[in-house]
Amino acid sequence: MPKEFIVAIELGSSKMTGIAGKKNLDGSIQVLASVKEDSSSFIRKGVVYNIDKTAQCLTNIVSRLEKQLKTTITQVYVGVAGQSIRSIHNVIAKDITDDSVVTQDMVIELMDANRNINYPDQEILDAAVQEYKVDAQYQLDPVGIQCSHIEGNFLNILQRKTFYKNLNKCFENAEINVAEMYLAPLALADSVLTEAERRSGCALVDLGADTTTVSVYFKNILRHLAVIPLGFNNIVKDIASLQMEERVAEQMMIKYGCAYTENNEIDNNMKYSIDQDRQVECRKFIEIVEGRLEEIIANVWCQVPEDYCDKLLGGIILTGGGSNMKEIEKAFQNYTHIDKIRIAKFVTQTITSQIPEVTAHDGRMNTVLGLLAKGDINCAGGEYDPNGDLFAAQRQSPADTLEQRRARQATETPAGVVRTAEEIRRAEEEARLKKEEEERIAREEAERIAREEAEERRRNSPLSKFGRWLKKAATEIVKEEE
Repeated sequence: MPKEFIVAIELGSSKMTGIAGKKNLDGSIQVLASVKEDSSSFIRKGVVYNIDKTAQCLTNIVSRLEKQLKTTITQVYVGVAGQSIRSIHNVIAKDITDDSVVTQDMVIELMDANRNINYPDQEILDAAVQEYKVDAQYQLDPVGIQCSHIEGNFLNILQRKTFYKNLNKCFENAEINVAEMYLAPLALADSVLTEAERRSGCALVDLGADTTTVSVYFKNILRHLAVIPLGFNNIVKDIASLQMEERVAEQMMIKYGCAYTENNEIDNNMKYSIDQDRQVECRKFIEIVEGRLEEIIANVWCQVPEDYCDKLLGGIILTGGGSNMKEIEKAFQNYTHIDKIRIAKFVTQTITSQIPEVTAHDGRMNTVLGLLAKGDINCAGGEYDPNGDLFAAQRQSPADTLEQRRARQATETPAGVVRTAEEIRRAEEEARLKKEEEERIAREEAERIAREEAEERRRNSPLSKFGRWLKKAATEIVKEEE
């Protein structure tokens, strides 16, 4: 019986993670394999900077997964994240004549017009619908409502075109088919937030190594998304400024780091050991850690739009590796004055696995598990041959993968889906062909109208009228003679 499983890959700043899992009939997910590769030398702030090294790392990830699964991998799900991702609001308006009823085609027209907005050097990854303004009323679904004016309010999620192209190029060079690209922050939110939190208003903060991602939700709608180029590696580098290697600094942060310490609890005589010969004062270490962490929290809070600062009834939800720091909730409470702080140690889906790092409940695997949960296209190929070509014809062609995506999206368009470069090329080609066909039809119609007008002018010319009169007179003369 053929195997079935889904493969997801997260391109992190410190680690690239690949994971394979099977969805069970009861909705749970069984994780079958998981591998990690160091990515700190070619991915910075969540963005690909060295295409060749990233492609090689992707090849290694897939190869190691195939060895564990003893099955080839035809395609993978990918998370898109990293520096330069930001959201921007946009409004598309349309006047409706004769107070007509809003149709689905009108709504699609607004969405297409928004998607076709050109942002210099930026690629629209996704467009989240906020609401529609129908005359003076706001509606989530305007279809069927009679009005004279409609506005579509959208939250466009952008990334620099260079970073987007680099990501696509890596998978092309590695000859790995992409089943679907997802915005990693949205996949994460779907897996760690409760419906009540999204509805009542919350801020999801993913504390990573090089970046911190902030997603703000209200009334079940994404209201703001931003990636801050600050993470816990900044704290490590600050500690390393005390004349130590970053490896040692990271160990000290994990062992001694605390997000908040009461002043009267600090022992001025206590010192932390750097190595056998050196020590650092406890107070100085705490000031370094808390100082940088406060900067991160301040930047997080700046990303929450003013309109929603007092609407976060669901509180702030922390996740990611940085959420494991002691007293992290207290640090956020002190700065934001929001008492409701929750740490999402694990996803809401039921996950089973014999792999300890998957079930560690430390927030580090939440994003890649969220991506895995999004998958619904089988990524398993034929039996794996360790002596054969890892990328043999057993893998699907990009065209087959694209058709699977189209079939999946024919019934629904999931939020957070990012078009791949191949999909954009195909869409542009189809749009070009459609435009050429419309232009051809328009030319033929214009030529037909021109011929009819020319014929009408000829028929109505004095010479033509005289000819018809002469012909008629001649016919009457012949009749009289008969």
